[in-house]
Amino acid sequence: MKNYRYLFGPVPSRRFGRSLGVDLTPRKTCSLNCVFCQLGRTPQTTLERRAYVPTADVLAELQDWLDGGGQADYISLAGSGEPTLHSDFGTVLQFIHERSDIPAVLLTNGTLLHQPEVRAAAACADVVKASLSVWNQASFGWVNRPHPQLRFADVLTGLQTFRDEFAGQLWLEVFLLGGMNATPADVRKIAALAATVAPDRIQLNTAVRPPAEEFASPLSQRQMQELALLFEPAAEVIAEFDRTGDRTFAANLESIYAMLQRRPCTAGQITGVFGLHPNEVAKYLGRLVREARVQAEQRNGEIYYRAAEKAPERANS
Repeated sequence: MKNYRYLFGPVPSRRFGRSLGVDLTPRKTCSLNCVFCQLGRTPQTTLERRAYVPTADVLAELQDWLDGGGQADYISLAGSGEPTLHSDFGTVLQFIHERSDIPAVLLTNGTLLHQPEVRAAAACADVVKASLSVWNQASFGWVNRPHPQLRFADVLTGLQTFRDEFAGQLWLEVFLLGGMNATPADVRKIAALAATVAPDRIQLNTAVRPPAEEFASPLSQRQMQELALLFEPAAEVIAEFDRTGDRTFAANLESIYAMLQRRPCTAGQITGVFGLHPNEVAKYLGRLVREARVQAEQRNGEIYYRAAEKAPERANS
């Protein structure tokens, strides 16, 4: 595959099979600074909507990928930040509809859906996956750490209004963390608000990839399954994408592991060495950490990854 500037993948996605990513913002351009973010902390949150990257260049790369016979299950607006901050994200969604039969997905934190122009642009997607992991302004502050001007009441109203207007599939992701928002009482509050949005699907997630903050503690599969029953209808616990037969993923996974056996590296260093998108690197590191083959450690304010001193034996597959 060519090395595009704004496209990455297709990569295995837990929700969308093989998904081509479209990155519309510079790294960590976001309205939130979530403690669980796989890409690290947001240096400065923003609500400014503008063309962060040239729309014409994004469309040219998409057309080139399509002309080259590109295939994917979905094309997803996702990547290094919040895609609805790009003032022309609706143009990109419309282009995908006009030039391709591949469904278009918008992965958004939902913070700007209270704005009519953002809702109108988002309605060009086939699937919109938004987030709802808190229940009031206080919990919004400690889990999502929003821009100072954001109010949770507006975010919730935006989701509810968008549901009324949107004819496509609306999915809600609920991100649960031990000690922060995962007691049954707290999850019931989130479930009650989710019911007012009436999404087509509710998906529970936890910190399966290295998060921005060390205190963002993941839940076990059993805990997630029990909490899923508090939603009506029951939420689904997002399972890892089945990568059986995905030779590219396996090759990159082992190449990264081999490098970490030689020396510790940050996620950014791995991104530079392999020419991968940060989201892709996060997937590989998440897999290696879950398998206990790699450990994360803080050094001078940065997270470094190194091979575990004694990696567990791996079953033959």
